[in-house]
Amino acid sequence: MDDTENGAGKPRGPKPKIATMEELSSAIGVSRPTLSRYFQDPSSVRSSTVARIREGLDRVEYVPNFFATRMNRKSTGMIGVIIPYLNDLFFTRLLESIEIAAMEAGFTVITQCSHSDPAIEARAAETFMSMSVDGALVAPLGNQSDFEIHERLNARLPFVLFDSRPSTMPGVDFVGTDHTQSTGNIVEYLCRVGDPPVFLAMPRVNFNAVEREVAYVAKMEELGHDPLIVGTEAVRPDWHFEPHGFAILDHFFSRGQFADRSILCVNDRVAIGALQAAATHGLDPGRARRGGLRIAGHDDYPLCPHTIPALTTVAQDVEAIGRAAVARLVKKIRAENKPDDQLVTLFDGVLKVRESA
Repeated sequence: MDDTENGAGKPRGPKPKIATMEELSSAIGVSRPTLSRYFQDPSSVRSSTVARIREGLDRVEYVPNFFATRMNRKSTGMIGVIIPYLNDLFFTRLLESIEIAAMEAGFTVITQCSHSDPAIEARAAETFMSMSVDGALVAPLGNQSDFEIHERLNARLPFVLFDSRPSTMPGVDFVGTDHTQSTGNIVEYLCRVGDPPVFLAMPRVNFNAVEREVAYVAKMEELGHDPLIVGTEAVRPDWHFEPHGFAILDHFFSRGQFADRSILCVNDRVAIGALQAAATHGLDPGRARRGGLRIAGHDDYPLCPHTIPALTTVAQDVEAIGRAAVARLVKKIRAENKPDDQLVTLFDGVLKVRESA
């Protein structure tokens, strides 16, 4: 046996690197148009030629250019997704659901994060339009979003909003949670097991936060209780979520207020800050613990079962939201709906009772 070959008769050592389709065509003896058809759809090439191409690819180091193989297609096979935060495990779970559903439908997901900055969010939308993605899924920032760029995106591409819904875009398809149902559900529970809850809100820049605040007021009034909302104003520059929840309740606890009340937080990250404030003041929230302090949230953030005490909350059906958003977008991409066939899909939240309330 030649010492340049292994037992299978294949060359030893590194494979020659091929950079372009033209070089590959010359190296394996197959025309460039045929190679292009093969990389787009192997079934469009004769089986004997497919075998020859695969044998040739096994002899060289070549990775086809993702964009070049899609240049002449009507479809790029790509879906653009914009999310507001990368450091939020809720959006990590949601993105995972979207990516799995998109792969099953034959699409590649390109993700951009707005990093809570409307200029970055607008640039992400421009990037998707320049890439000619087949469609876009967007979780908008809130009132600070640049809605003109969203309208341009909607005019240019199949477009679906998910997670939060701007009132300025009522005609755009939306997939998310029914916050009236989910918030009402946990308000009813807290009223049943203890005193009517105080609502720990956040600055009113987030659509979901506003919807939950409105739903809280409606359910409290329906049950015959006076709503009480705190925390609508930022008390520190880094107010986002956990620091906000801590700062607001640290303020009240230090004055001897709310230490024996039920507190419903606008979301779980705010609630985690609230739990920290309780611990700082030596308070012990929980449905089976001393005193009347109870703390609850919304979303079922992945860390909720692991806080101390474990956080009572309402779970959003993240998997269903992701799958439904992709299904709706794919239907629009394939033109299986009328232009005026606007659809809003809302999923119920599910109460998750744990130790904190």
